[in-house]
Amino acid sequence: MKKVHLFILKSYLGPLLMTFFISMFILVMQFLWRYVDDLVGKGLEWDVLAELLFYASLQVVPMALPLAILLASLMTFGNLGENYELTALKSAGISLPRIMLPLIILTVLTSFGAYKFSNNVLPVANLKLVSILHGIKETRLELDIKENVFYQGVDDFSIKVKKKDPSKNMLYDVMIYDHRDRYARNSNVTIADSGKLLMSDDKKFLKLILYNGIRYDEKVGLEKSRRQRDENMFRKDHFKEQTAIIPLKGFDFSKTDENLFKHSDRMKNLDQITHDLDSINHERIKFVDNLESRSKSFYFSRLKYNPSGSGNNPKDIAQIDSVKSANTDSVFETFSESKQQMIFDTALRKARNTKQTIDERLKFIEKKDSNIRRHKMELHRKFTLPFACLIFFFIGAPLGAIIRKGGLGMPVVISVLFFVAYYIIDTMGAKMAREGVWMVFQGIWLSSAILLPLGIFLTYKSATDSSIMNADAYTIFFQKLLSKFKKHRKWKNMDSE
Repeated sequence: MKKVHLFILKSYLGPLLMTFFISMFILVMQFLWRYVDDLVGKGLEWDVLAELLFYASLQVVPMALPLAILLASLMTFGNLGENYELTALKSAGISLPRIMLPLIILTVLTSFGAYKFSNNVLPVANLKLVSILHGIKETRLELDIKENVFYQGVDDFSIKVKKKDPSKNMLYDVMIYDHRDRYARNSNVTIADSGKLLMSDDKKFLKLILYNGIRYDEKVGLEKSRRQRDENMFRKDHFKEQTAIIPLKGFDFSKTDENLFKHSDRMKNLDQITHDLDSINHERIKFVDNLESRSKSFYFSRLKYNPSGSGNNPKDIAQIDSVKSANTDSVFETFSESKQQMIFDTALRKARNTKQTIDERLKFIEKKDSNIRRHKMELHRKFTLPFACLIFFFIGAPLGAIIRKGGLGMPVVISVLFFVAYYIIDTMGAKMAREGVWMVFQGIWLSSAILLPLGIFLTYKSATDSSIMNADAYTIFFQKLLSKFKKHRKWKNMDSE
């Protein structure tokens, strides 16, 4: 029996590793395609790209692992069924659940490892990946000046060249606008016949060497006397060679501080999420209680009215305050029309101000609710990944035993269809949970709740050797159904006669 289990494990591990790395490769390529605009032209070092791909690979594991388990189990049992090895094992008295036992144990261990990965490794990978991506997005493109186009990649400068000679690193017919003067941004212009543009090795400085040119400088004229303003208003300098050192910022890559992102729900493990959920819920409850008490004070104020009209007599006021209920309409009618209009305007203004205040505070509560939902979603996702691994195994293994087709043909098609359905349902449920339409556990566990009965059904059918995928079985079933319908119609016609 041990040899049979060892044979099953060897037949399963090969396809599992192969499909896992193929899935990882496809998903990482999808990630690169998504961020290709942010990566191209940044002059990133190979170690930065390697680190980015490493953390991106870790991030796609929650999608690659269930797909690999589904495809590998389909291929394994499809190959066993196609080569009649599964039939030989069953004829020897070994049931399908017993054949699947070593793979069930392996899948349970894989699911436990997936939970540990999702709880301990994935938050760190998400934090590192976001830090690198944010740093890449903040990095400017490499200095690439095109012909007959103003280049504005350098702060406070616009550079235009008519012709370039990359072999000699020469620029011809150079025009440079210096915008460092905030009072007159186009007052400083330099024109040269040729020049060289060199960047320091650390990409912090730009060395610009110009030959045979003219520099035009038009001053704003802040001098006190008119004569000084006229003399210094315009300046024209001729030069044979001029060298300028321009500081550059943003062309060198640097990681963004990870502390800016560590408070996000995707960067936390189970203990941190539980702790932060308690804190957020406590803040929300405290804020809601404060809003409720303030709303009562806004809407329900004690009525103070002196019916005698003899001024604010404390005794009269005390008598009215002691009354639990008062007829406000009667009180309102005792005032003059101007006083009534003033009271009405004051009440309307207070109501609008109160509504605006409450709306602003409700927006804060909605943000807290959204934050709570995101944390709960991430908490449930720690468990949906290992559960998805189990479900996909119990779909793939019995389905492979039923269809008896191995290789990368039919199993790949079926696996992709199941995984696309799972992904669509999971995305829809997550959106409903994120927006508060459904409860969080309903949205996150929707895909698992739909696929779990399917896995149980397929496992039962394969264990009982059901001909679920046999076309003849369906033909016989419909023929029997049609014959029963004809008999029922015949007896009905006879009764009517």
